[in-house]
Amino acid sequence: MKYPLATAVMLACATPLGAHPHIFVDTGLEVIVDAEGRLTHLRITWAYDEFYSLLVTEDRGLDPDNDGVLTEAEVASLNGFDMQWVKGFNGDTVLLNGTEEIALSGPQEVTTTFSEGRIITTHLRAVEGDAPDAKGLVIKPYDPTYYTAYEVASKVGIEGNDNCRARVKMPDMSADLRALQADLSALDANTDPGDVGLPEIGEALANEVVITCDAS
Repeated sequence: MKYPLATAVMLACATPLGAHPHIFVDTGLEVIVDAEGRLTHLRITWAYDEFYSLLVTEDRGLDPDNDGVLTEAEVASLNGFDMQWVKGFNGDTVLLNGTEEIALSGPQEVTTTFSEGRIITTHLRAVEGDAPDAKGLVIKPYDPTYYTAYEVASKVGIEGNDNCRARVKMPDMSADLRALQADLSALDANTDPGDVGLPEIGEALANEVVITCDAS
């Protein structure tokens, strides 16, 4: 996740032991498939954990009365706060056809809400170029560095084609991967895992969303 610098600084200062992950995101996905079974768009929802949401609102001077409720204007001021992506950032979402990565557009149709102390944002991403056959495609939401942990927390929706469905495949947690995860969580908040020889494990811990389609 690429987040505003001021919020990142505040997060680094405020987070106690346990450097990775810093941010927890419940991820929702809606897969848009056309009548010919081609995947054309992904609609992605990010529901941020309460602590990170609090840091963002405090950093922006929102909710000054600390009642946990934002006005319409305050919510509107948050819209797009997490969509200022640097060049080359893939939006922490990878769409795969076998081993080939399918290019996606930048975020479109961005929305933001605030509920029960959590910031919830949505954005739409279009497939760039020819839309691929949806059958067998895999969607992986993850941050390679595991600074942000994404979890597919709800049923993946399919829009536009009743012959397709999605299933979520959980990561294979080997003993080695569990040990690396424990090593990361033991780091203090100011230590870069690479500086102590720890690899990026975000992809290995990613949920995989697998699309299947019946013959029409």
